Amino acid sequence: MKLFIYGTDIDTKKKEQSIRQLFNQDSNIINLSIDIEDVDNVLRIEATDITDEADIINKVKQKGFNCMELAD
Repeated sequence: MKLFIYGTDIDTKKKEQSIRQLFNQDSNIINLSIDIEDVDNVLRIEATDITDEADIINKVKQKGFNCMELAD
């Protein structure tokens, strides 16, 4: 299992739902959380070992959101 942690601009429940719908279709995503109360609007994704970090970032950006890796 891999853990990915990103800073985003996902700052509302509506935006969060949009991202959840996007990743609900991905069977490699085990768990997803977005802390919209945090200054960095942290997106945490637990995924299988075959999940590609660039793919996650690209999916989020295609939805129109900023997404940058944060250090663990």
